[in-house]
Amino acid sequence: MLRKILAAILITCIVFSANHSAFAQDSKDGWISLFDGKTLSGWKASENKDTFSVQDGIIIVKGPRSHLYYTGTVENANFTDFEFKADIMTKPRANSGMYFHTEYRDTDWPNKGFEVQVNNSHTDWRRTGSLYGINDVRDSAAKDNEWFTQHIIVDGRQITVMVNGKVVMEYAVPEGTGRISRKLSNGTFALQGHDPGSTIYYKNIMVRPLPRPDFPLVDYHVHLKGGLTLDEAIENAKQRNMKFGIAENCGLGFKVTDDEKLKPFLRQLEGKPVYKAMQAEGREWLNMFSPDMIAKFDYAFTDAMTFTDQRGRRIRLWIPSEVQIDDEQEFMDMYVDKIVSVLSEPINIYVNPTFLPAVIADRYDKLWTPQRMDRVIKAAVKNNVAIEINARYMIPNKAFIQRAKKAGVKFAFGTNNGGRDLGHLEYCRRMAKECALTEKDMFSPKPDGKKSIQRRK
Repeated sequence: MLRKILAAILITCIVFSANHSAFAQDSKDGWISLFDGKTLSGWKASENKDTFSVQDGIIIVKGPRSHLYYTGTVENANFTDFEFKADIMTKPRANSGMYFHTEYRDTDWPNKGFEVQVNNSHTDWRRTGSLYGINDVRDSAAKDNEWFTQHIIVDGRQITVMVNGKVVMEYAVPEGTGRISRKLSNGTFALQGHDPGSTIYYKNIMVRPLPRPDFPLVDYHVHLKGGLTLDEAIENAKQRNMKFGIAENCGLGFKVTDDEKLKPFLRQLEGKPVYKAMQAEGREWLNMFSPDMIAKFDYAFTDAMTFTDQRGRRIRLWIPSEVQIDDEQEFMDMYVDKIVSVLSEPINIYVNPTFLPAVIADRYDKLWTPQRMDRVIKAAVKNNVAIEINARYMIPNKAFIQRAKKAGVKFAFGTNNGGRDLGHLEYCRRMAKECALTEKDMFSPKPDGKKSIQRRK
């Protein structure tokens, strides 16, 4: 037991000291440190190299104009879609910036890419969070002499800047316009030393690449929830160069419980550049909707998070009060039986796969044994059901995806949003890269006459 405790402490220390370990990565969240906290290894300054120094885990920027470019090994210092963030402190009247999609230049200002401003009180009126000279912010969301986090997200044509977790700037780069230096392309990052009167501190400089697969990017699991409108979802997808499947929750306990209540949703999506998706809830759904109505959707999906256990209790796994687990091994065997049964339903995608209730979620890798994985995978292959790689819960794990790919399973990406925030399919895109998924591994909706409900009704 002591050995296990010490090992857990060691692992925790490694994860939380990422800013002091060059290129450290959290395997769950995908964030990678670009600064080792001790040196400027992996970075290269342009003219006036003494403008940048390191002390106590902090990059100090103070001196004549210079730019510090990332030249390290992460993504070969060439980023396209990504999240990039740093903790920053500005001294009064300081000016700096965080560049992206740029390239090293010996002198002068970077002439490629974009700059996100770092400035809370300089005479330049463009404040922290501005996409400099393009979409500027007049009121700063941060203060001098206080640490704040600036977070930049680039996904397709969409640029988002957050300060301390709050969105302060959003901009969709127009297609096919602008000077070449102002086109979204690819490149590295740079920190700016603006002038001798500016002093700025940077630490915890992190990146999370958002790999863009070689196949079309589709989010098959989007809900119009939390005020998200259909038009907003369509525009979001357009800006990110992808397509959405818009899903309606259908089944016991939801507002849509029969064919008539499905019709308004289908009419709303008719002719729109989205897929029409049916999320079948519970195990009663097949008795609530006709095969002809189900076939009007591009695809149907379900999960195994709602079922009746061996004691006759109807359980919803995401609600802690409804989950009673006396023996976790016995529960897992029963749960896998339920999943195998669910995969025999006339669905196209099994979503929220391998989800575990909160009480046992921390033992995911132990409880999802290879034998249990293989039972689920075998049932998916047998019934020609794709398995979702879920961005919200970051499941299934890499080991499951690799086993499923080897067995010939198809995959679908899904957000499963609970509100307006659709995220960026971070986990899905990373798993696609790490597991070498290609277009042939991915699900695509079937034409009329070949849908699951039509083949298996």
